[in-house]
Amino acid sequence: MIYISMLSSLRINRCFLFADKINLKSVIMKRFIVSGMLMSLILILASGISPYIRVAEKAGPMKDVVDQVTRVLEGGGYEVIGQYQPGENPDLFVLVFTNDELISFTRELKDRGMLAAAMKVGFQETEEKISVSIVNPEYLFYAYFQEKMNDVSFNSDALEISRQILHTMGSVGSLRENFGGDLSAEKLMKYRYMAGMPNFEKAVSLAEFNSYDQGLVAIRNGLSEKENIFQVYEIVCDSKETAVFGIGMKDKEKGEAHFLPIIGESHVAAMPYEIILQGNEVTMLHGRFRFALHWPELTMGTFMKIKSSPGDVEDAMKLIFEAD
Repeated sequence: MIYISMLSSLRINRCFLFADKINLKSVIMKRFIVSGMLMSLILILASGISPYIRVAEKAGPMKDVVDQVTRVLEGGGYEVIGQYQPGENPDLFVLVFTNDELISFTRELKDRGMLAAAMKVGFQETEEKISVSIVNPEYLFYAYFQEKMNDVSFNSDALEISRQILHTMGSVGSLRENFGGDLSAEKLMKYRYMAGMPNFEKAVSLAEFNSYDQGLVAIRNGLSEKENIFQVYEIVCDSKETAVFGIGMKDKEKGEAHFLPIIGESHVAAMPYEIILQGNEVTMLHGRFRFALHWPELTMGTFMKIKSSPGDVEDAMKLIFEAD
């Protein structure tokens, strides 16, 4: 009996030893995976990211190419929520799209994160070819989500959303040509054009109201009544008291028709400019931040040619809240 008990005890101890080995392997594997993710994140932070990706060059007419991209987006589970010709230029076009996953992901970020819920496809016709490009979601996420992108899990989710968008756009064409410059993720998370210039956090306050509902009504009414500004799209999330509006600017001397030819129409997917209502306050990204972010290769000489544009855009957005 003693011998049997000793064997039983030995078997039990060996089982515990085997279990310990399994647990140890599991811990090592988890640490290995986490270490790998951290290493990948470090490499991503150091590598350059371009603001735009050209996915295709197509033969016209423009309407047929726009229709094709619309079908691809809708087939991929996205909703086209706006479209227009920036500066009323027939050679330029923009589609704005989103989906529930993108909205749900961005609405959890309190500081204007939902600005990244609207993705944009730009079309530019030159020499009988239409270039189709998209704002790089990864570029936008690092610039708008900032330090949150240092969180490994959040970063992984954000980049998966980016991958899905680009995978869908791959059905339009497989060109995948990065352009518009490049910035490292580390620089994007704290981006400013140069010392003393505004960053993402230094937004411009446009108006304050007694409530979110009052602000929403004021924006919609204001946009319906003005001549030189108009609504391209809206994304409204009442549960978070947040709404994003994309706004076109018709003014030939101060709007898109003025500044796009100067700084580069190939970046047309940067348009339209946005305002955001959060709670009872309406804000917009500072022009000297947003223009620089979407045209990171701008020289100071070219930037000075549109030195009035950040103020012109701000004035245009404030018109929404002014009585006629």
